[in-house]
Amino acid sequence: MKNILCFSHLRWNFVYQRPQHLLTRFAKENNVYYFEEPKPGLSDFYEIDLQDGVSIIQTFLSDDAENRNQRLEKIVHKVLEDQNIKTYSCWYYTPMALEYTSTLKPKIIIYDSMDELSAFRFAPPQLLSLEDELFQKADLVFTGGHTLYQAKKHRHHNIYPFPSSIDKHHFKAARYNTVDADDQKHIPNPRFGFFGVIDERFDIELLREVSAKRPDWQFVIIGPVVKINEEDLPRAENIHYLGSKKYSELPNYISHWDIAMVMFAINESTEFISPTKTPEYLAAGLPVISTPIKDVIKPYGENNLVYIADNAETFIVYAEEELQKDSKKEWLKKVDEFLADESWDNTFAKMNKLINEVIKTNGIYV
Repeated sequence: MKNILCFSHLRWNFVYQRPQHLLTRFAKENNVYYFEEPKPGLSDFYEIDLQDGVSIIQTFLSDDAENRNQRLEKIVHKVLEDQNIKTYSCWYYTPMALEYTSTLKPKIIIYDSMDELSAFRFAPPQLLSLEDELFQKADLVFTGGHTLYQAKKHRHHNIYPFPSSIDKHHFKAARYNTVDADDQKHIPNPRFGFFGVIDERFDIELLREVSAKRPDWQFVIIGPVVKINEEDLPRAENIHYLGSKKYSELPNYISHWDIAMVMFAINESTEFISPTKTPEYLAAGLPVISTPIKDVIKPYGENNLVYIADNAETFIVYAEEELQKDSKKEWLKKVDEFLADESWDNTFAKMNKLINEVIKTNGIYV
């Protein structure tokens, strides 16, 4: 595609997840420009930060709220002019970006619908109507999981599910790591761990109940707290909030956990999620207890790779069962066989093939 303009609701350096895994791979063959949502500034301008081959476009707008989208649109066109970008494709993670990109003339439009953003807390009311518009404009649509695909497949003629994948080499290193992280080494075992964004999707009450019923179990929580009040999080001597960590640091932490948790509440914001952490935990060789998230039940729960617990009592039963096991050898073999063909490299290759089919079918010169 040569030049890809990506418009996202996520900061590049917030949490290393789907956009980073995919776009760094596309950047090996294309010029990728990742436009972040604007920050407040003294004037309207942009800066470029090159990371992993991707040009991160940090935009800034002055406090003047008038004509926000028009001013942001000017910045986008200024980037195209300054970088001498004549032909390009547009890759959207958020339909909200249509408010300031409607005058662009991309050769191809791709919508990677990684989550049901309209179900998230503080979602803008115009998001659904803008998504309808994006479905009409897009040449190709990906979804972040099978449940989300089932919900949206009727809205586009060229839509494909691509659930969360893994960087197996990165997380498999946790199986062999012997060095514990400095801010974790004082925590006794058994350790139950979670890494990810701590927001309205996180099951606060399950953590509160299980930690209270098993004060001898330690709960390590890694990740930023957003959109919820930190004061609402359960506090106890056996709950340890370690804050955000770099993606490169995660194997050092999880290598010293006994059980990993996919601890999501069952609500409208989690109905369509496909947690990336599930295969990452498994690749690290960690037993996993998950709440009944649809895209975790199928396929991981159905294949007996992950415990599915719908309440604190079930969680405790499964945890006690796992902690009493003498060997994980047979389970690990099953995990590795299941994950054998799963990787972000394979996901990238499949996506790239579909994009090239659109280019070929439509006779597009990019």
